[in-house]
Amino acid sequence: MLLQIRPIAVRTAVGSFFTIGIVGSLAGLSPSTCCKRAVLGAVIVYVVTSAAVRVITAILTQAIIADRVNKEYPGDNEG
Repeated sequence: MLLQIRPIAVRTAVGSFFTIGIVGSLAGLSPSTCCKRAVLGAVIVYVVTSAAVRVITAILTQAIIADRVNKEYPGDNEG
């Protein structure tokens, strides 16, 4: 089964939003600055996570296909 990209990316982005917000708040930043940085960080984490999950899914899919081909035709892929 392929990985679901959006739920993983959203979960990671929301977690990073709150983490960045709390860290900014503890550092003494104004709420406006804290919120802007947290939103920007969450967007960046969402994009990066989406790309990483797509790459992982492609690698896993390719490995599964290669395994099935090797099982079907064991002598064709040697050497």
